[in-house]
Amino acid sequence: MNKLYLCIAMLFIGCTATSNSTTSSGKITSYGSGIAGKTAGMQKYEGYFEYYYDFKTDKILLVVDKFDQEFLYVNSLSAGVGSNDIGLDRNQLGHSRVVKFERRGPKILLVEPNYTYRAVSDNVNEQKAVEDAFAKSVLWGFKLITEEEDKVLIDASDFFLSDAHDVSGTLKNAGQGSYTLDKSRSAFYLSRTKNFPKNSEFEVTLTFTGTSPGNYIKSVVPTPSSVTVRQHHSFIELPDNKYKPRVFDPRAGFFDITYYDYAVPISENIERRFITRHRLEKKNPEAEISEAIDPIIYYLDRGTPEPIRSALLDGARWWNQAFEATGYKDAFKVEMLPEGADPMDVRYNVINWVHRSTRGWSYGSSVTDPRTGEIIKGHVLLGSLRVRQDFLIAEGLLAPYAEGVKVPEAMEKMALARLRQLAAHEVGHTLGWHIAMHPVART
Repeated sequence: MNKLYLCIAMLFIGCTATSNSTTSSGKITSYGSGIAGKTAGMQKYEGYFEYYYDFKTDKILLVVDKFDQEFLYVNSLSAGVGSNDIGLDRNQLGHSRVVKFERRGPKILLVEPNYTYRAVSDNVNEQKAVEDAFAKSVLWGFKLITEEEDKVLIDASDFFLSDAHDVSGTLKNAGQGSYTLDKSRSAFYLSRTKNFPKNSEFEVTLTFTGTSPGNYIKSVVPTPSSVTVRQHHSFIELPDNKYKPRVFDPRAGFFDITYYDYAVPISENIERRFITRHRLEKKNPEAEISEAIDPIIYYLDRGTPEPIRSALLDGARWWNQAFEATGYKDAFKVEMLPEGADPMDVRYNVINWVHRSTRGWSYGSSVTDPRTGEIIKGHVLLGSLRVRQDFLIAEGLLAPYAEGVKVPEAMEKMALARLRQLAAHEVGHTLGWHIAMHPVART
């Protein structure tokens, strides 16, 4: 009989050993199917955030091992609609946010701290008082699948397959109909889903369905009731703390970040403003002219044709003269985007050549660290029909319609010259300049 009791006891212990157990420290440890078991047969992506893709279910399982550690989250639109009037362009940047993962029991939350209101102080209590005074934003809640020691596995599929870029809202605001995301026609886009040591990149195909489409959307979509785009998500390691923010001066013509510091002395203004700029340091700080430790390199969209390609390279490179005037040698370069490189990858400053159904604006924007103003990625969108419009203007001025008369070369030269100026202007915005081609007061 004692042997029978012993066998039953051993069987009971063996069964319970495969379930979750609470350690003396109160931490739950999984003794059953851990991360390796839950991701068996899936494609593994090693990098900044390790993740797995399940070909059977079209899901991405994300490993979170950086709790309460801030990083930059950027969403963008890698394949657009093609209408200037709507505004959903190819390679259009979306929001840039500082976020972090927090654990609350069985839930993992993606939290955006409030960096508009701060206490820049070594006093933790001062910092906490300001932090709790203003609301933060929880962007998403994830359900924990399993865990191992100090890392957990979550299903991030619904997060990546959500309308983070607000395509439906943009269509509605443009009067183009009421659209909703159709997840049955949406999926991960694996050729642009990649992982690197300091950034994790995810891309999805999203389809929006709707009724009563407007004229703009009808003009650019083959079946207007079904609008399909691609959306990109980037998880990016934040820069180190060696960057030195520079105080904003309105006479200098820079863009700026603004926040309110409740730790400053009562005699000072709590509003703090710092310019946005790239990090640039001399190899030899004592030299009048020195190369940069890390030069600023911009890359031109490989889809840009000649002779436009050469004109854009020339115009963007004009900025090297400005850096030379400040004591830097070869600190600013413009090259073609490497074969296979993703223009949405945060490691590349990119000049994008963007097509639309009608002529529209060009834009110079950037991914910026909202804590300091440091520009992490310069990002230019150049509308491809601008150069054709300039050519038509030249045609109207010269009226080269006489029979047998060759079209003057000056027409194309003028259009390309205007394109060089446009490239320099928009790149200037991505370097932090508000008015990039206008004289400013000396400081």
